[in-house]
Amino acid sequence: MSAEDAVPASPTAAPFLVSKSVELLTGDTWRDGSKLYRLYGVQSCLRGTVALDANGQELDCGNVSLAHLAALFSTTAVTCQPIALALDRATFVVCGAKLDGNTIDLGTALIAAGYAFAATDAKGNAVSANYLVAELNAKMKADGLWATTFQHPIELLLRRAGERKQ
Repeated sequence: MSAEDAVPASPTAAPFLVSKSVELLTGDTWRDGSKLYRLYGVQSCLRGTVALDANGQELDCGNVSLAHLAALFSTTAVTCQPIALALDRATFVVCGAKLDGNTIDLGTALIAAGYAFAATDAKGNAVSANYLVAELNAKMKADGLWATTFQHPIELLLRRAGERKQ
């Protein structure tokens, strides 16, 4: 989902602690009751797409992304700030997690570890320059999914968007 698909959230939207009982849908989106949340500026690998590890074993790329979001949610307190609404009515959020006494940006943590990517707008420009730098660093170090062979989710999403316009 691109930044162009977002409208500002209510100015009174308060930060909230993510419940340990959320339903994870992807590596960047979850449901808590009837509310849908998505990390702003973060794109997880798409579920159902294949990542090949060094031994040629097929992994579900999206499930790998989801597992790393699940690990962060289950091991640390995560607080999110609503910032916008997506066209599908998901609430875009920016989240922080307490790790080793420091608060880290959840999107940066997922992207820097190589299990998520910098989201782009419809033209392919990164929504967050910081997230793009984290992605490039993970790619250079072959961290996380970068140690596998996979189709980058942004390429797939932009291709699908282009096909819909034709």
